Amino acid sequence: MKRNGSVHDFQIAGRYENLRKVLSDDQYVDHVEKPLAFWALPTDRRLPLALMGQTLKELLATPFTEISETPGIGLKKMHSFVSLLTRAANTDRSELPTDFVKVSGNGKTSSGNGTSTNGNGNGSAFQPTTVSEVVWAQWQATVIRHGLGKETLGRFAPSLRNITRVVWNTPLEAYTERTLAEIREMKTHGEKRVHGILEVFHSVHAIFSQIGHMDHLALRIVPRWIDRIEQWIAPQLQTPGAEDTEALFENFVGPLLEQVRVDAVPQLVSLAENRLGIHEPITSVRQAARTMGLTRARVYQLLNEINDIMMTRWPNGRHLVYALRDKYGKETAEMKNPPELTQFHAAIELFYPSNRRGAAGPLEFVEDPADAA
Repeated sequence: MKRNGSVHDFQIAGRYENLRKVLSDDQYVDHVEKPLAFWALPTDRRLPLALMGQTLKELLATPFTEISETPGIGLKKMHSFVSLLTRAANTDRSELPTDFVKVSGNGKTSSGNGTSTNGNGNGSAFQPTTVSEVVWAQWQATVIRHGLGKETLGRFAPSLRNITRVVWNTPLEAYTERTLAEIREMKTHGEKRVHGILEVFHSVHAIFSQIGHMDHLALRIVPRWIDRIEQWIAPQLQTPGAEDTEALFENFVGPLLEQVRVDAVPQLVSLAENRLGIHEPITSVRQAARTMGLTRARVYQLLNEINDIMMTRWPNGRHLVYALRDKYGKETAEMKNPPELTQFHAAIELFYPSNRRGAAGPLEFVEDPADAA
């Protein structure tokens, strides 16, 4: 920006000097330790890249003329520079998770021993374009503070359709030590994947920020439909007898199908309905393939995807549903008029098959008994 001073130059210089005075106050001692990039949003344009890695303390110690003469920094980028300083000055100290996740000048994050207060975005609709490093650090702090690092992205995603399948089982801790800029630089992490990661962290933060920390209580995050099934299964395992078809659909088959509606594309939902006999009698894999215009091999792959969804959303589901199956099998064998359990068994085989493998291993195309005819 080496040129004769203009009105714009003097205006920017005046704003810069005012911001230097404001940010020199003790209340901004944590703000100035953060790099300029910490205050940027994904939607910001014409950022002064040559300055982004420096802390506010380093920049504010530099005269305006020296900053403005930095190679590659023109009038528009100086405007952006001052706007980032203004954003920092307008951020309340309580919104910085400085006691828990500290961001150093090189953009790395590290854990501390304190707690952070609620900050931007609490309880609000998720807007990925407005997530700054400040907000991201708050979300990271929430995950770390509540010991959720080992949980997977797929457990907490609003819908598995929103995140790429290869990261369903990626633990949250894979991202708690990285800045947003570092995540975006990771291989295979395009905007869709980053969007999904941000949505998961936002969801977790939105829940815990409204509750706070209570030593005598624990909060368990479970998909709504899965929670409904678990609440029903627990007493079923302790109560003699077996439910009738209608009750089984309402409390078991139906909720499992609804979870698939949340997480799967319409093609998978349609296949699940066919295999459960929702709109017509239960169909075999061969019939489903014919109806959907697919090969049987492709249908088996889709069935494995349904199993993958359930293993991600409800990892301990296999143990519980098999325990219920065995209980029902033993008790109904002694009944004179046992309830009809065809759909119940079809649901177990659909969601937690006993002789097929999901995406975690090679596919095993086991012939459907109904196809042998």
